[in-house]
Amino acid sequence: MSIASKEARETKYWLRLLDKSQVVKHDYSKYLKIIEHIINIVTKIVKTSQESLIK
Repeated sequence: MSIASKEARETKYWLRLLDKSQVVKHDYSKYLKIIEHIINIVTKIVKTSQESLIK
């Protein structure tokens, strides 16, 4: 899951880069919202898993 979290953050980085560069004229806001939700979910999973290991 921590790898998935890193990959999701990297995806967000590239989407933002594409959005700002306008190399491909497209509205990326929908995808940025989706990836933000994915990052939040995966981050919560990682935190919960780490807390479970400590207990």
